[in-house]
Formats: sequence, C-alpha cells, structure tokens
Amino acid sequence: MTQSNKAFASQADLEEKKVTFSQISEHAWAYTAEGDPNTGIVIGDDAVLVADTQATPAMAADVIRRIREVTDKPIKYVVLTHYHAVRVLGASAYQPQQILASQDTYDLIVERGEEDKASEIGRFPRLFQNVETVPAGMTWPTMTFTGKMTLWLGKLEVQLLQLGRGHTKGDTVVWLPGEKALLSGDLVEFDATPYAGDAYFKDWPQTLDNIAALKPKALVPGRGAALTTPEEVAKGLAGTRDFIADVYASVSEGAKAGKDLNAVYKDTYAKLKPKYGHWVIFDHCMPFDVTRCYDEATKYADPRVWTAERDVEMWKTLEG
Repeated sequence: MTQSNKAFASQADLEEKKVTFSQISEHAWAYTAEGDPNTGIVIGDDAVLVADTQATPAMAADVIRRIREVTDKPIKYVVLTHYHAVRVLGASAYQPQQILASQDTYDLIVERGEEDKASEIGRFPRLFQNVETVPAGMTWPTMTFTGKMTLWLGKLEVQLLQLGRGHTKGDTVVWLPGEKALLSGDLVEFDATPYAGDAYFKDWPQTLDNIAALKPKALVPGRGAALTTPEEVAKGLAGTRDFIADVYASVSEGAKAGKDLNAVYKDTYAKLKPKYGHWVIFDHCMPFDVTRCYDEATKYADPRVWTAERDVEMWKTLEG
C-alpha cells in the first residue's frame, strides 16, 4: 500500500485470526490470536484469574469457553493491566467477584475512558465484534492498589506489580513468583508493533529492565505468541525495548533539529520500516507512536487524550 491511500488505522484489517489456548506454566495459560490482543489466565487452587478481557463480552465468551475446557473453578478475578478499551470492555462477561487495577489505571479511566472507548472502536472495527454487547458506560475496577498487591488463590501466590510506566501510566503485570510466569499486558509485545500513543518513551526501557530482573521463565505478551522459555522471554523484551528506543532516537533527533511532526514522521517511518515493517499493526501504530513521541520530546510530559476526532485529524495530517 502506498503512503497516500492507507485506510485509517486498522479499518481495512478484516481477516479472522486463529486462536491458540496453551498452558505456559503449572498455573498460567495463554489465549493468543496471531497478533490480536492476548488474554492471560491463572488457574489457582480454588479460583481463576483473567488478565485483559478481550474487547467485547461476545469475544470474551470464547475465552470462557476455553477456560471451561480445562477447569470448572469460578472466575473470581479480572485484572485490567491498563485502561485501553480493547483490553477491558469484555469484563462483564466473566461476572467476576472483583475487577482489579492499579490506582493509576482507575484515574486514567476517570480522565479519558469515554474518549478512549470511542477512539478505539473507530480505529479497529474487527476487534470490537458484537460491540452492542458492551454495557453502556465504563468498566470500573472494584479494587485498586498502588505498587504491589498479593492475591492468594488457595496456596498459589499471585502478585500484581507496577514495575514502572511504559505503555501507559498505570501498567500492571501479573506475576507468579513460584513458577516465574508473567502476564505482561502491552508492556511486552512479540513480533507485534508496540502501540505507544499513550506511552512514556523515556520510562519504558527501564520498566522492561525491571521485568527482566524478575527472570521470567514464561511470559504472555500483550500481542504475539506466548513465550515459553527464558530465551524467548529475553527476545520479546529485547524486541520491544529496541522498537521503543529506535522510535525515541529518531523522533528526538528530528525534534532537536527543529523539524515539524510531519517531517519527523516520514523520516522515522522510513528508518523503522525495514526492521519492523513485517510486525502486525505496524502501519496502524506508527502515526500514533510518533505523534506521542514527538509530544514527549517537545512539550507534553504526559500523553494527551485521543478522541475519535483527534485520531482522524492526525491520520489525515500524517498519512493524507
């Protein structure tokens, strides 16, 4: 596709993906779909925890169906690793006792949840199958924490950790210390382009180092195949870190040289395309990623709110 006729965001992406449901450690499972958003599952002694819900209750029903093939334990906990609509709007399907999130994630839902919901549904229609099944309003956490929270699913220890800002201000990982398995949310991607429209580019690499310091043996990334060896985990962390660093290096160099966003976007796209262009959603993410990075490198320490209108305006400016 030439630069001039790119369909907005992922509106042209209509291909169905093949789902894989696999066990990655004694108690952790991965629901993955060829680069579509993943869901991580922990099956404890007496209950099930689900991290990231899928985009609609209709899509969450498929996750539940697969969980029910391996256990009849109640799904007590839903963890929102961050606030993005594609991760949280399926929550109602699980009828959990608690919806857990960091206080930072809660605050972001208050501040920008409605705008984000409208924005994401507009960007990626296929990921919001049966969007009419999403309840009106927001998906609200029923319990929040700051820094660290420990859950016990019987004798199984499950830690919810904030290891730093990256993909968003509120990023949370789910960590099973006993078996060194991690559900990373969108802090880590594998063969998939990190979406960084709400990111902290300067913080993200350190946050990935903090994940690496836990020495995970298995990891469910936000997108891409489950990583089931320490070597694969290291590769997922390195790929994500390299991409974020490469975007930031190119954008900050252009900004320092006094180039405008449009010129910086074209330069950065050309520089990164050979190395990352084969990753899923590369063309979708790049305009959002570069816009946020340019903001951070110039005058906005915190991400600005994306609205459906701002999305389209930005796309026309950079891709028109």
